[in-house]
Amino acid sequence: MNTPESIERLNIVLAGHVDHGKSTIVGRLLADAGALPEGKLEQIKAYCRRNAKPFEYAFLVDALKNEQAQGVTIDSARVFFRTGNREYVLIDAPGHMEFIRNMVTGAARADAALLVVDAQEGIQENSRRHCALLAMLGIRQITVLVNKMDLVVYRQNDFEAIKTQLTEFLERWSLKPNQFIPVSGLNGENIVQRGASMPWYNGWTVLDCLTAFQPTKSPVSKQFRMWIQDIYKFTNDGDMRRIVAGTIESGSLQVGDHIMFLPSGKKSSVKSIEQFSAPPRTTVYASEAVGFTLTEQIYVSRGELVAKTEEFRPHISSRFRASLFWLGREPMIVGREYLLKIGTSKTSCLLEAIHNVQDGASLELKEGISIGRHEIADCNIQMSKALAFDCIDEVPASGRFVIVDDYEIRGGGIIREALEDKQSHMRERVLLRDYKWETSAISSEERALRFRQKPAMIILTGKKDSGKKPVAKALEKRLLDDEHFAYFLGIGNVLYGVDADIKGKINSREEHLRRLGEVAHLLLNSGAILIVTAIELAKEEIDVLSTLASPDGILTVWVGKDFPTDIRFDCVLDSSAPMERTIQSLMKIMQDKGTIGA
Repeated sequence: MNTPESIERLNIVLAGHVDHGKSTIVGRLLADAGALPEGKLEQIKAYCRRNAKPFEYAFLVDALKNEQAQGVTIDSARVFFRTGNREYVLIDAPGHMEFIRNMVTGAARADAALLVVDAQEGIQENSRRHCALLAMLGIRQITVLVNKMDLVVYRQNDFEAIKTQLTEFLERWSLKPNQFIPVSGLNGENIVQRGASMPWYNGWTVLDCLTAFQPTKSPVSKQFRMWIQDIYKFTNDGDMRRIVAGTIESGSLQVGDHIMFLPSGKKSSVKSIEQFSAPPRTTVYASEAVGFTLTEQIYVSRGELVAKTEEFRPHISSRFRASLFWLGREPMIVGREYLLKIGTSKTSCLLEAIHNVQDGASLELKEGISIGRHEIADCNIQMSKALAFDCIDEVPASGRFVIVDDYEIRGGGIIREALEDKQSHMRERVLLRDYKWETSAISSEERALRFRQKPAMIILTGKKDSGKKPVAKALEKRLLDDEHFAYFLGIGNVLYGVDADIKGKINSREEHLRRLGEVAHLLLNSGAILIVTAIELAKEEIDVLSTLASPDGILTVWVGKDFPTDIRFDCVLDSSAPMERTIQSLMKIMQDKGTIGA
């Protein structure tokens, strides 16, 4: 029986300008190699006869009706076939300019590429642009197929001219093709069998080239990475399982593995592996959608990245350097806010700085404060909160991201380098603290069940005398009246107690916040809802508390009418409103966040 480790899978993307014959080449390859399902070829030919259309091998790939109607590949079609112990995934990427984002999606996971160029039309804009994208995505195994040689009467000079031009262009992207192959997809020349019409060529066929391609390091053999998709809790018939679900991006996972969740830094071990309607398993591999339970129940959430504690861990930062390809009609502008997604995690972000911008077709370099459509930028991205990620040359699966604007994907790229942010050194100390932490015999889930709540820190901030403390104390009493475990902590309690030795000293504010964060961490670890009041906290200061205490368990509230613009609040309270209504608003927000039950 073949296992995921014994089957060699090779992902190959076909790139090139629109109508240069990529789909035809794939269809012809499948037909001539005998890789089509039984009756598929006859089915497509019958379809063409019924609709009075000439038969095209591209129809074997272009399965979508609107693609067949327009004669253009819109989506990245994935075609599977196997020879011996190797499984091929041919990704037929669209060549039309409007669908270039689909080409990026198709090429993102490819091991190798077939770049198709029309012998009659020659190198076109998207031929050059696709070369740039292949280089940006780190694909180094590339074979160029000069297609439609029948249209130039199989002339060797035409083939050699394209070979010379494209070799020069690819060198500028540090790309060196494995082979240049003259082909005719329509007539099947040099696809599976060498063509009789080109006696001057005695090199490889396309099938030979696929056999020679080598897979990149198998995702199974890489570091374990899995983005949390969701957490499922069962309660029927005494079933108390809490299942962490997601798709394994790389590596493997087995029962007993010690794992960490990032950026929160929480740790546990795998108790069992769960799959729907499947026999029990102890090991699962990359690309599998799985769930697992934990030996110690901890609260984690969608968007965290799971890694093994004994393997090198992902980076955690709110900044990184990236190669970014922009697709939006409006340029991406330095300082403007966008939505960034890495795996299942997402946060707002800013284009912090541009090192250079390059047009993928002309290779023209420029500087500026914006990235235009179809341009590639070397840039820095600043996120509103720290996320876990890898660099593309470490673990590719967790080193890619997309940029969303106005609910549409407008750009994407790869992470080249993790950059330090203001919390980097503190974050390292926190991870060491949590690694050395002596856990209680009482789990966080047991505490939550006892108190009917999740631990959380409610930060009430605002201008001096804005009414923060009365609201905090009223909220504490309401929670206790409802039999929750809550504690009010005014900033003065810390300043004149834990901080008495540094109060009044120059440059002590950061240390005040660090100590407050550590006190908060202790109380949150006990399962409490901690209510903190402080005057006009800035975003950077709230980030410090989040790093030290709990990145996913903080509720930030501004009390008063005038508030600064750099802080993201969960709500703003009017201190002149009736206290009962104010407390009801806070209770509703806590219910919506799952801190307390409805």
